[in-house]
Amino acid sequence: MRLSARNILNGRVVALTKGATTTHVKIEIVDGMVLTASITNEAAEDLGLAVGMAASAIVKASDVIVGVEE
Repeated sequence: MRLSARNILNGRVVALTKGATTTHVKIEIVDGMVLTASITNEAAEDLGLAVGMAASAIVKASDVIVGVEE
């Protein structure tokens, strides 16, 4: 697979939470650093996601918003 996205974060699925229409996928990308993605339930099923399996978070965005506490 070739992608135009340059931000590919490889890791392992550590949790799956299925809701009515979306599944929250938690991927640990380095020790203790977890990224959460919301995908459709259909996509989660099509990918065969399961806790413990290898997975990649692929980020393609033109903007990143940074916030700080006041």
